[in-house]
Amino acid sequence: MRVASMAGGPASSLPHLCQGAAFAAPAVRAPANPGTGRTPAGPAARALAPPGELGSPPAGEAKVMATKTARHAGRDLLGVYLNDHLAGATAGTELARRLAGAAQHVPASGSVLKQLAADIAEDRAALLEMMASLRTPVRRYKVYAAWAGEKAGRLKLNGHLLARSPLSGLEEAELLRLGVEGKGAGWRTLRMLAERDSRLDAGRLDELISRAAHQSSLLEELRVRIAGQVFRNGTSA
Repeated sequence: MRVASMAGGPASSLPHLCQGAAFAAPAVRAPANPGTGRTPAGPAARALAPPGELGSPPAGEAKVMATKTARHAGRDLLGVYLNDHLAGATAGTELARRLAGAAQHVPASGSVLKQLAADIAEDRAALLEMMASLRTPVRRYKVYAAWAGEKAGRLKLNGHLLARSPLSGLEEAELLRLGVEGKGAGWRTLRMLAERDSRLDAGRLDELISRAAHQSSLLEELRVRIAGQVFRNGTSA
């Protein structure tokens, strides 16, 4: 029989059979689309191809991917920036209210200080509105930390433990002015971004920039008056 003759052949023929084309692994190909009968190309083909056959995406796709990555990173940075300013605005609002509440201890009209505190609170609300327009989530832990930090700052010992120190109003005015200067810088940054992002109201930002400048000027005048009152008797021990 033919089978017997094959079995009686030389043993060296077996390795050749094992190495033949009949035992080679078939090439892996992407399955054809059942609707069209065509083999998918582009991203679909790369998704179905074995890991060893994956190559670099086409230049056009690579450029799109790089652009999306850069935009995502930019949104992340803007989110951090705006949340940092929101934390500062939270502390500034509380500080302005504290200064207005101690109007009897500073050489300024109580109504002026209350209006200043109201304006600073309104500025914070404006920032929140812009963050919502930009779809920037609020990092509440930063807001709470700023709020708690402002409250903890009231425990600073300026020579008086249970009552306000004569230095309290001066230091509050100085800190608040620094905060307003930072706020103004933040508005100017957003005004620059408004040139290419229609979600930001350029006119509103111009108003906020002008108001920050007015607040800074008012606080500087207040700081000078408080300093003159605190040190009117000289600085000698």
